[in-house]
Amino acid sequence: MAVSTPELCRPALDLHSTGCHGHWGLTHFLLDGHHKLAAAASVGAPVQLLSLLALGESLAEPADHRRLATLCSQPGLPRGTRQAG
Repeated sequence: MAVSTPELCRPALDLHSTGCHGHWGLTHFLLDGHHKLAAAASVGAPVQLLSLLALGESLAEPADHRRLATLCSQPGLPRGTRQAG
C-alpha cells in the first residue's frame, strides 16, 4: 500500500511560450509491503500496488487533477522506451 501524489512540473521561466509542455510524475510513498516489493525486485517479478491518491498534497492544480482519468486510461510504454516528439 502506498500514498501517491501526482506532480506536474513546468519550466521555472517560460521564455518561449509556444511549445512549452509540462512533465507529469507520480510519486509513491510505500506504507506497507517493503519486503514483498524488495523480493519481487530481486527476481524481476511484476507487482501490483494499491495506492491512495493524495490530491491535496500535489503540486498539480485542480484543473490538472480533472485530466488524470484521461491520462491514466492511455496505454503506457514499456520501461526504457521513449516517444519521439
